[in-house]
Amino acid sequence: MSKLVTIYGGSGFVGRYIARRMAKAGWRVRVAVRRPNEAIFVKPYGVVGQVEPVLCNIRDDASVAQVMAGADAVVNCVGILAKQGKNTFDAVQAEGAARIARIAAEHGIEKMVHVSAIGADAESASDYARTKAEGEAAVLEYMPQAVILRPSIVFGPEDQFFNRFASMSRLGPVLPVVGADTAFQPVYVDDVAKAAETVLTTSVEAGVYELGGPDVLSFRALMELMLQVIRRRRAVVNIPFWLASIMGFGFDTLNSLTLGLVPAQITRDQVRNLRNDNVVSDTAKGFAALDIKPVAMSSVLPEYLWRFRPSGQYDAIKESAKNLRV
Repeated sequence: MSKLVTIYGGSGFVGRYIARRMAKAGWRVRVAVRRPNEAIFVKPYGVVGQVEPVLCNIRDDASVAQVMAGADAVVNCVGILAKQGKNTFDAVQAEGAARIARIAAEHGIEKMVHVSAIGADAESASDYARTKAEGEAAVLEYMPQAVILRPSIVFGPEDQFFNRFASMSRLGPVLPVVGADTAFQPVYVDDVAKAAETVLTTSVEAGVYELGGPDVLSFRALMELMLQVIRRRRAVVNIPFWLASIMGFGFDTLNSLTLGLVPAQITRDQVRNLRNDNVVSDTAKGFAALDIKPVAMSSVLPEYLWRFRPSGQYDAIKESAKNLRV
C-alpha cells in the first residue's frame, strides 16, 4: 500500500501545493482542516480516495491524534497572520505545533515537516515571530529529526500579498505601504511545496532551512514591480512606523469591539514585523542544500496578476492594436 501523509492546514495556501505534489508522488494524502466541506477542492489532486479532507482542530489532542493514525509522515502548515477568537498566536503557532510534534513522536512517525517563517525569533517583540520560534523549538524537542522550512514572503496565484496590493491599486492614485525600505526575498509557493516533497521522499539532513527566491527587493521595489506587471501608474507612499502603529491600534480595537466582524487592515503586531528585513541569512541552509533552483517572480507574476490590469485579459490585445497601421 502507498504511504500516507497527514497535512495539517493542507487546504491553505502552502498546504494545498504540498498536497498536490505528494499526491502526484503516489502518496495517500490526508488533509486535516477545520472545515472539510470547504476543502473539497483538494480531492481531484489524486485518483478517487487518494486525497481526503478530514476534520481536525489542532487545539485538541484527540482531534490531532485521530487524523494522524496510520500516517507515515506529518506536515504542519498551520499558521495565522492575526489572532481571531480562540485562535491566538500562542494557541496555534506555539502550542499547536508542539501538540502535533508530540503526538507524532508518540505515534513513532519518522518524518515531519514544519512550515515556519523567516524572522522566527524567541526574543521578538512580535507575537507572530515569537510564537513561530517557540513552535520550532517544540517541534525539534519532540521530533529532533524533523525539518523546519522557513520561507520568506510566499507568492503565487492564491497569495494574500501581491493580490491584495494589486487590488488596492485600483482604488486610487496612491498605494500606501508600511516599511517601504524593508527587504524581502519572495519565494514561489510551489518551490516551498517542492522542498517539503523533497524532505518527505528523499534523505535530507534534519534542521532548519531558510527559503527565499532569487530576488531580494525592498517593499517599495516589490510594489513597483507589481505595478509594472499590472500596467498601472501609482505613487508608492511609505507610512511611517509611528503612524502605522497608531493605525494598527485603531484597527485592533475596532476588531475587538466588533468581535472580529470587522477585520483589521493592519495590526500592531504586523507593524512590528515590518521593521525587520525578511531575507535568508548568509549561514542558513536553503534551496541549494535541497538541490532546488527557485523560480523568479518575473516568470510567475504575469500569470495571475493580469486580471488587475486596466483591461484585464484584453489589455495585451489593446496594447498591440495600437501598433496597427490603418
